[in-house]
Amino acid sequence: MKRRDFLKTAGAASAWTGVVPDQAATPVAQSARDTWIALMRRIADPVLINLANGTLKARMPVEQTAGADRRSVTHLEALGRLAAGMAPWLELPADDTVEGRTRAEYARLARRAIARAVDPASPDVLNFSRDRQPLVDAAFLAQGLLRAPRGLRDGLDAETKRRLVAAFESTRAITPGFNNWLLFSAMVEAGLKALGASWDRARVDYAVREHEQWYKGDGTYGDGPDFHWDYYNSFVIHPMLVDVLDACSGESPAWTDIAVRVEQRARRYATVQERLIAPDGSFPPIGRSIAYRCGAFHLLAQSALRHRLPDGVSPAQVRGALTAAIHRTLDAPGTFDAEGWLRIGLCGHQPGAGEPYISTGSLYLCSVAMLPLGLPPGDEFWSAPAQPWTSARAWSGQPFPIDHAL
Repeated sequence: MKRRDFLKTAGAASAWTGVVPDQAATPVAQSARDTWIALMRRIADPVLINLANGTLKARMPVEQTAGADRRSVTHLEALGRLAAGMAPWLELPADDTVEGRTRAEYARLARRAIARAVDPASPDVLNFSRDRQPLVDAAFLAQGLLRAPRGLRDGLDAETKRRLVAAFESTRAITPGFNNWLLFSAMVEAGLKALGASWDRARVDYAVREHEQWYKGDGTYGDGPDFHWDYYNSFVIHPMLVDVLDACSGESPAWTDIAVRVEQRARRYATVQERLIAPDGSFPPIGRSIAYRCGAFHLLAQSALRHRLPDGVSPAQVRGALTAAIHRTLDAPGTFDAEGWLRIGLCGHQPGAGEPYISTGSLYLCSVAMLPLGLPPGDEFWSAPAQPWTSARAWSGQPFPIDHAL
């Protein structure tokens, strides 16, 4: 379904009335930034336009494993994960360029979608408290608010903010697992703090201190007490530790002290992530949740966004590595269905890559690989000449730096 058709899916009184410029009307993308924006829009449009129009539940397919029923949680997954990835781009101020005008329209669209999600009169009011999964995706939505205080949070009307606070508070009834889920509780509290609401310092403290205990060395945390070979250090652990402490560390001298170590470990893990991306953009398909595709590089993308890349790793080489991984995982035939929705898989449509907790909404975590869109076009990340990343150097016979443990 084309974008203009989505805009007709609700009545004139309730449909989103902003005009999102049609990609077909813009010049063919040439730069890496142009191609990233085009992909972000392709990913975002079905979710945001339908939610803004109150038709997300009616139109979004729910692909899932046999025997699973994720229909009550998958829609919040799509919104929360997309918000976490798209927020930095929406945070850039509007300007009189094609991109600037487009970005402003998407920011308005995203705010309207959030308002629909917490409006009890909306057909798309989302579930924040039934089952356990909503804690996860309320946290990703809160992370999006932290990443776009001007573009998302401050543009919400007072009633929507009140409802969003109530929605976040309702997730406190969900007991997190004794693993990376502690960070979801902490992130929700950081989101409440950002919204000016009462927040629970104990939930933040517990998550931060337990992850100190679970640190295994060389930039890697256990997922709970045990080490796991997967990408959860990047999907969740490093990015949420960094963002929670950015938002809250000033509230406690102990957190301020921990934040220094968290930054050092994140830089080391970013070093490892940059080296994992092969010259063709592929990376080891290990561990759980591989259907999040290029979202496996959440931490590397966040490090670039925050100007916290490791010494000796240039923004230009990270741009090249991330671009390769993004295209490798999102360009394969079958990645999107005929209506533009993401499908389960790592490279194309591979239903077997979905665990029982994976459904259509889960897949939108791929958007976090594009966090550097929150850097302006003139930033070195976008403007510096292309450079090969470490694996591209190593496997083409060029000199490359030897790796060393933290």
